[in-house]
Amino acid sequence: MDEPTSSLTLKEIERLFTTIERLKEQGTSIVFISHRLEEAFEIADRITVLRDGRYIGTKDIYGDEVSVDDIIRMMVGRELTELFPKKQVKIGSPVLRVDHLAKGSQLYDINFRLNKGEILGFFGLVGAGRTELARVIFGLEKADRGSIYLDEQEVKIDNPWTALEHGIAYVPEDRQAQGLVLPMSITHNITLPVVDKFSTMSWINEYKETAEAKRYADILQVKAYGLWEQVAKLSGGNQQKVVLAKWLATNPKILILDEPTRGIDVGAKVAVHEFVGKLVSRGVAIIMISSELPEVLAMSDRVMVMFEGRIVDEFSREDATQDRVLSAAVGMRAENKQIAGVRT
Repeated sequence: MDEPTSSLTLKEIERLFTTIERLKEQGTSIVFISHRLEEAFEIADRITVLRDGRYIGTKDIYGDEVSVDDIIRMMVGRELTELFPKKQVKIGSPVLRVDHLAKGSQLYDINFRLNKGEILGFFGLVGAGRTELARVIFGLEKADRGSIYLDEQEVKIDNPWTALEHGIAYVPEDRQAQGLVLPMSITHNITLPVVDKFSTMSWINEYKETAEAKRYADILQVKAYGLWEQVAKLSGGNQQKVVLAKWLATNPKILILDEPTRGIDVGAKVAVHEFVGKLVSRGVAIIMISSELPEVLAMSDRVMVMFEGRIVDEFSREDATQDRVLSAAVGMRAENKQIAGVRT
């Protein structure tokens, strides 16, 4: 089973694990490939770690008394003080404000603000409306009503190019279908949104283009044989780094990350989290959408919880706990809650 839970809900994952246990009792041997360590510890008897195409080792979960830290150390090849290296920065003034945004049956009266240097986490179950909200802000979909303000000035964003002109970048949840052109090279993917910088009279200066791509590939530590390698041949983690490099090249003020670490290994996750920390230290404001609650809790300065197309609760970093966020995500919240200064 290769990443069988990547697109499943929590309830579906429970049903899958029940089926796996039944198969084990019937004598079926199972190889379970996953980037989610908690799953491996929940259902596996032994864990084998591969890194950069090499066998690192195998641990018996029960006999060796192995810990999550032990496995992480094997996966990344170095000591880790934490999986989520949160960088503390001074939060600035609002750079984005969304007022009463609505879209059909997907979004209802969405209100929130995003501040300079802040990581604003969005959590919710599948179908809560998180991705739809991101796509509206980036101009991929049109809202039925509502307003978007940048630096307290109302703007009309009706397509991605307008969003880019206003300094908004968007890393989609499906990197292969929406974030990359797989047959193209690393260089061409990274420079795609800014190719006009290297073109004169329809001619592209390949030297300048390659230099720009190398700059951002080095920042993200993309591992490849060369910048002209097809992104289709890269690992999931390196593909995700190329997507991040692509939008970093646009020099964004606001970066929307939709499932930024889905389907990548622990080492790549740490690299992505460290990169996010560097961005906020430069004043970039980040919206982080993730189905991994530990990621949301560890990386966010504030957490917005969505349920059935609505923002139903907001938590400060100090108040956001797993129980409280999960309760809100399944529709359990206090009535008449004040969210982002607007009564819902």
